[in-house]
Amino acid sequence: MKEPLDINRMKKETLDAMWEVISDNKAPFVQFLDRKAKLLGLEKLSWYDLDAPIGITESKMSYQEGADFIVDNFEQFGKENADFARMAFENNWIEAEDRPGKAPGGFHTFFPESSQSRIFMTYSGTPSNVSTLAHELGHGFHTYAMRDLHLLNRNYAMNVAETASTFAEMIVSDASVKNAKTKEEKLSLLEDKIQRSVALLMNIHSRFLFETKFYEERKEGVVTTERLEELMKNAQTEAYGGALDEYHPLFWASKLHFFITGVPFYNFPYTFGYLFSLGIYALAQEEGKGYEEKYIALLKDSASMTVEDLAQKHLNVDLTKKDFWEKAVRMCVEDVEEFMALTEE
Repeated sequence: MKEPLDINRMKKETLDAMWEVISDNKAPFVQFLDRKAKLLGLEKLSWYDLDAPIGITESKMSYQEGADFIVDNFEQFGKENADFARMAFENNWIEAEDRPGKAPGGFHTFFPESSQSRIFMTYSGTPSNVSTLAHELGHGFHTYAMRDLHLLNRNYAMNVAETASTFAEMIVSDASVKNAKTKEEKLSLLEDKIQRSVALLMNIHSRFLFETKFYEERKEGVVTTERLEELMKNAQTEAYGGALDEYHPLFWASKLHFFITGVPFYNFPYTFGYLFSLGIYALAQEEGKGYEEKYIALLKDSASMTVEDLAQKHLNVDLTKKDFWEKAVRMCVEDVEEFMALTEE
């Protein structure tokens, strides 16, 4: 663990506190997976059912409507973020055309000398597309907020790299759920949000558990294919709280991240970044527009401090304790509770 923790500028106590809170809060997500299985007409979900959508949402936004929706909702939390997004749209920094042969997904890059961003994505008007666009604009705002710093003070680690992007995505996802025109649409949007929590609090957890056991056994010699499959299935069973009917024993072979030899434990920074940004988002909701100045100050320090010092200075919290993580996970649980209430009948 030493190398990935050093790379991510964090203590093992912080990582342990995060996973402990996640482990303590698996029950609501197990209930969600059970309810989703029933809605899909299944006794229990299997690993290949996890991404199956619940219903469909008919609502579509043109690119201009999506741009306006993002800017308007960014503005609820502060002027700087909204102005950056407006500048990106007005200056055509986003290549979003939906054309044959173009890959889906989203990508952001930044040019430090000109302080400009470029975003590549395929926009077809779905709520998920709007969230992806907001996510990439969040990455852009993170680098833009640091534009006056020395280049060596802009190289933030992977665990804080998703802070601004997840924050921006949460603003838009929350607004989409609140603005849903029908119950079916609201359910579909809520389920999409919860799927992210399942991926980051269960799937990523299974990867961490698997790698931990793998490294322990590798000290004693070669780990056979059969044993790798066993370790993978055991990790998934624990991480998903026994909620699945069939697991994916060959996931260790199909996931590229396990084969990135330069960085062991490649995955936990995703979960850290997700919950860290949710904790910041909770504070932003409490304080409203006045929070943006503090938010920008945090982003500026994200490449030159340990995460513990960053959180202590800007959030007044101790990441090695469970309180912060419980507040962040609670936001994910609230989505599940709303979903369960809507599907009660």
